[in-house]
Amino acid sequence: MKSYLPSRGIFEVSEKERQISELEKKMAEPGFWDEGEAAQQVLQAHKALQKAIDRWRDLSQQREDLEVLLELAEEDASILPEIEERLRHIDRTLSAVEFQQMFSGEHDKNSAILSINSGAGGTESQDWAQMLLRMYLRWCERKGFEAKIVDILPGEEAGIKSATLTVDGEYAYGHLKAESGVHRLIRLSPFDANHRRHTSFASVFVFPEIDEDINLEIKEEDLRVDTYRSSGAGGQHVNVTDSAVRITHLPTGIVVQCQNERSQHRNREMALKILKARLYELYEQDRREELEKIQGEKKKIAWGSQIRSYILHPYQLVKDHRTNLETSNVEAVLDGEIDEFIKAYLLEGSKD
Repeated sequence: MKSYLPSRGIFEVSEKERQISELEKKMAEPGFWDEGEAAQQVLQAHKALQKAIDRWRDLSQQREDLEVLLELAEEDASILPEIEERLRHIDRTLSAVEFQQMFSGEHDKNSAILSINSGAGGTESQDWAQMLLRMYLRWCERKGFEAKIVDILPGEEAGIKSATLTVDGEYAYGHLKAESGVHRLIRLSPFDANHRRHTSFASVFVFPEIDEDINLEIKEEDLRVDTYRSSGAGGQHVNVTDSAVRITHLPTGIVVQCQNERSQHRNREMALKILKARLYELYEQDRREELEKIQGEKKKIAWGSQIRSYILHPYQLVKDHRTNLETSNVEAVLDGEIDEFIKAYLLEGSKD
């Protein structure tokens, strides 16, 4: 057992204990609560550190309990099934913790903004984009992330032309960054009278939600703000007033929009948040010359540039072209079971 459960190295507990001690000293200083936002950030950091330490202590206690059971098992073999179950539980917990260690990026811990755009192909691709939207909403539900559609543009006959959603939760961006790229679908078309096989494309782009304390100047004169009547969800009110907001950042040409909220003010606020995330990501890519610029990564949504293929005919297969991971359980993947693909991508990246 001593070799089964690693010592403090994997969690860097000593360092976390030192950090939490420093934070507690800061929290005890006079005037700590005078700076509201700064105090909240300290509290959040303290909570995250405490969570990691508590998890380690829980694992340590489980190891001690297991060692006692192992000694008892020498005299009573009937408790072996309980020991096996506890071992499986520890193994699952360790795997989850080790997986989280791969989130080493500056913004991996942040919430995320995810956008889906249909490619060439009209109704076929628009239907595929809607299938992807459902897949990510189901995945968020499984993971306990709060997903909210802030903008959606329906297709003419079926599906969607585009959609933008916010995904709130710890490490949402760390997970979803694995999904950026072009997704390809091959199937017998439900929209083709001859029921022929079609190939459809849709793109997914993921940006981290940027902390409010990051200084990113957006000049008012660089913005063109248009309002229009919402066509999305939100009840009758949003459909009869010009509450939807579209913001164009003139220097970069980036366009963001939000129509989900009932008031124009809230839609503008959300659109600015999305714009800030996209601008920050763009500026960061420019600053780090060794990485491709975001605009350069936006490959043409067509054949040959896909990161993952979903094949429904003539056989069932989902294959990630970056990691070569594949599964024949297409139905489960489209129902939101994409964790194995995310994990494989992160593991591949950790080797670099």
